[in-house]
Amino acid sequence: MDHLPQLRLLVTFEALSRHGSMRDAAARLNVTQPAVSQALRALEDHVGVALFDRSVRPAKLTEAGELLARAVREGLGRISATLDDLQALHSVGERQVTVSCTLGMATYWLMPRLPAFYARHPEITVNVQAPSTDLPVLTPGIDVAFRYGNGGWREGRTEKLFDELICPVGAPALVERLLADGQGLDVAPLIHVRSPRNQHWAGWEDYFQARRITRPRVGGQIFNNYVQAAQAVYDGRGLMLGWRSITGRAVQEGALSHWPDGTLSLGTAYFVTTSTAPSHDTLNFMNWLREEQALV
Repeated sequence: MDHLPQLRLLVTFEALSRHGSMRDAAARLNVTQPAVSQALRALEDHVGVALFDRSVRPAKLTEAGELLARAVREGLGRISATLDDLQALHSVGERQVTVSCTLGMATYWLMPRLPAFYARHPEITVNVQAPSTDLPVLTPGIDVAFRYGNGGWREGRTEKLFDELICPVGAPALVERLLADGQGLDVAPLIHVRSPRNQHWAGWEDYFQARRITRPRVGGQIFNNYVQAAQAVYDGRGLMLGWRSITGRAVQEGALSHWPDGTLSLGTAYFVTTSTAPSHDTLNFMNWLREEQALV
């Protein structure tokens, strides 16, 4: 990164591009107007192009200036956000528990239940992170990792939360219509969730093989995450494999319907992993989780 200009030049340029005048930028940065002007000239010399059009009053960003201003603003914003995260992570006065889980688990199982935890522990903040790999791990800064599979993780301390079951689900009107027309899973419209990052999850092919259902063509709409697929199912566009942890509440509330006698166990479960020396707040969170899983 030797080609990058000094950070103070970028900060000055960002302030000038945002406030639009030397006076306002200087006041914001607590420096003199000549200092702002000098920094701008130094930056333009460094990049080799004019960043402001000085032929108009007030001066306006050139096309190159617009591009650089956008990049600098985004970069400084990300730095600021990261610093805020680091300060919050290591804040002495604030009590936090950071949880890592899949997007589907966060959206449909954990987040709807968190108000009950906050009612009991209003002094504790729960931060929820959904890794892009869809494989939560126990890394520095993560207090609790929700994981789906067969267990066997070696780091930290792992315990089973609940056994997982799958069953085809769909909008009640669609399920009712398919059954009334005598159409089975061998011809029903399907919704798939497929992504290189979630290949450890069973798909329709696995389900049909386990249930010994013959289907000439396993086609249908394909989505790369469960949240988008679920919305298509709510809209009545097809059936998808419903995981107990994700669609259980929607079925209970009548927003989705199970396919009759379609429940299948693959011998998998949801587990939670913590460090071998969890914080007091993490222990409070785990105790609450155990009570919640008893209700599942």
